[in-house]
Amino acid sequence: MKWTRVISGYLLLLISVLLILPNLPVSASEVYRIPIQKEVEKGLYAFLQRAFEEAEEAGAEVVVLDINTPGGFVNSAEDIAKLMDETPIDIVAFINDDALSAGAFLALHADKIYMVPSGRIGAAAVIDGSGNAAEDKANSAWLTSMKFAAESSNRDPQFALAMADEKIDLPQYRAERGKLLTLSANEAREVGYSEGTVASFEELITKLNLSDVTVTAVSETLAEKVARFITNPIIVPILLSIASLGLIVELYSPGFGVAGTMGLTAIGLFFFGHLVAGLAGYESVLLFVIGLVLVVAEFFLTGGVLGIIGLALIIGSILLAGGNVVHMGIAVLIALFVAIVGMVIIMKFFGKNMKLFNKIILKDSTDTKHGYVSNINRVELIGKSALSMTPLRPSGTIILEGERIDAVTEGGYIEMGKVVKIIKVEGSRTVVREVTEGVEEA
Repeated sequence: MKWTRVISGYLLLLISVLLILPNLPVSASEVYRIPIQKEVEKGLYAFLQRAFEEAEEAGAEVVVLDINTPGGFVNSAEDIAKLMDETPIDIVAFINDDALSAGAFLALHADKIYMVPSGRIGAAAVIDGSGNAAEDKANSAWLTSMKFAAESSNRDPQFALAMADEKIDLPQYRAERGKLLTLSANEAREVGYSEGTVASFEELITKLNLSDVTVTAVSETLAEKVARFITNPIIVPILLSIASLGLIVELYSPGFGVAGTMGLTAIGLFFFGHLVAGLAGYESVLLFVIGLVLVVAEFFLTGGVLGIIGLALIIGSILLAGGNVVHMGIAVLIALFVAIVGMVIIMKFFGKNMKLFNKIILKDSTDTKHGYVSNINRVELIGKSALSMTPLRPSGTIILEGERIDAVTEGGYIEMGKVVKIIKVEGSRTVVREVTEGVEEA
């Protein structure tokens, strides 16, 4: 009985420990440091999505965005801002030098903002691909987004609007009418756009009372770095142009060489980058392959329908892979223009024909020089006399030694029953002349 009570006591103690264990704190990584460097684009969204998911799965308390960016693309920034808003973890923006343009927009979506002494935030006007101010419609939408970003973190929206609208007059911050607002670290703290100024990330952790927690630094994988480069809206049309030009040059070259390899590599990199960035699915790659097969099949079949369908599938797959149809449409038009110019130069200045066509187009000529004739040239008839069987006006029929022969005169009229002389034979054309005297009877 004594041993039974001892064993029961141990079991109760063990069960108590097991029940308490789940409530004990675990030594998980509680702070995730995620960099936002270089331009804000679609590839950055895919990286941040992975980083936020890892932080949430690890039970992180705080995510620190280490920001140093000159800005980027509006549509990408808006997607990332939505991702930040949906993340349940507290987000701190650590402006480690610059948060300009789209970078300022992202910082305003964070729960708190801290800056290094030399940090800057602002200059967030929308510009087009040529570096000019965007049209009123796009600018109005962006101003609304900037205003909402400030209000979502309980900040005065007039400063966010002044960062994007040069019509707002804030001369005390070097942003008089006609200039955009860019705040220094001290100015940002003064107007409530920063919770504090820190010299380093370590000082930030101390200020956040997180000194005893584990910090996990998330970095981009090689594939994500490549994807960010490839999905940049400036790089996309270059890749597509290389692909189209390389494949066009290959059609004018025997075999498969450098140009074709460059073309396939470029289009392969395009799809790889967009797959890694999460912008494209495998269905877009499959669509491209089907389209390419149909285009190649068109070279061996007649009708043109397969080629048109294949080209439409290829363009559709590229548009589908890009995420933004407008940007991808512009990139496709640029690539098509480059391909057409390349084709004209090759044909006009180099005088080349497509080698692929040489295999499927009959190029042999059936002329007399190569031994081909459409009929027998009866030169032995020249000089012989015959009788006109019908009137020749100027064509008709003559009879020679019982054989009926189609003939023509030199241009005049010859009645039926007249004696004629064959003066020329050109293939099926027999030319005759009327004989008026001294003719042997036919």
